[in-house]
Order: sequence, then C-alpha cells, then structure tokens
Amino acid sequence: MREGAHDPLPPWSSLELAARLHWALSPELPAPYRQALLREQWVQTRCYFARRADLTPAEVAHFCQDPDYVVRLCMAKRPDLLPEQVESLCRDKDPNVRYAVARNALLTPEQRQQLQEDADELVRQAAKKGPRVSQTRCRPGQVPLYR
Repeated sequence: MREGAHDPLPPWSSLELAARLHWALSPELPAPYRQALLREQWVQTRCYFARRADLTPAEVAHFCQDPDYVVRLCMAKRPDLLPEQVESLCRDKDPNVRYAVARNALLTPEQRQQLQEDADELVRQAAKKGPRVSQTRCRPGQVPLYR
C-alpha cells in the first residue's frame, strides 16, 4: 500500500474503509495507525483489529470496554484476558458476549456455573459444553487473528 518505507503516511481520517480494513489486518502496522484503530469509527474495522493476536495488554483492556457489543464479543474469546476482564465479560449486559465468553478456557468453575444458570438459554448451553481452545487463523499477508 505504501510506495516506500520513508513515504509519509496519509492521515487516518483520509483513508477509505477498504484501506482501514487493510491496515487493521496488516502485519506491518505503523504505530500512528495502531493508535488510530483504537478510536476507529467503523465497528467492522475495530472488530478486525480487536481480533489480532498481537494486541498489547492495554489494547485488550481498551476493547474489553468498547461500547459496541460486537467488539466485546471478539474480546470474549481471547486466551490472554486478565481475570477481571473475564469477570466483566461474564457479567456483560449483552447475551451474545456472555455466550462467547462461556466457552473461554479462562473461566473459573464459579464463572462457568454462573453462566450455566444464565437467563439466556444459548448462554447456558454454551457454558455446559465446556471450554474450547482458542484458535487463530492467518491468511497470506495478514496478521494472525483469533477466531
């Protein structure tokens, strides 16, 4: 996408959605764009970025608090969550997020039990299935992403 390594980056605000998606998945993400992705307006782009296996702990914490449930859902499947992040996702107001975290191997027995008694039937079913190992996928030219 860039002509040469020393070419200045165009301002993030000038990039079209396709370019933003490209950078969200790029293994060679420039630091200024990485920071811009934390404040990205497009949920789809934030979701792609949030699924990166190389997120820093600060980025993980940021996205665990994202106002959009779809981004929090992406975070719920990660194997690198802190105990307080797992707890927060187990108590998320959105059943889709609770459903996603219900299969996370980081759950404590108490959290798994809590989710097995959830008000939502699908959350209960997922929690009863037990933990699922986190998996990544990596398409050519892209950074590994959690599935």
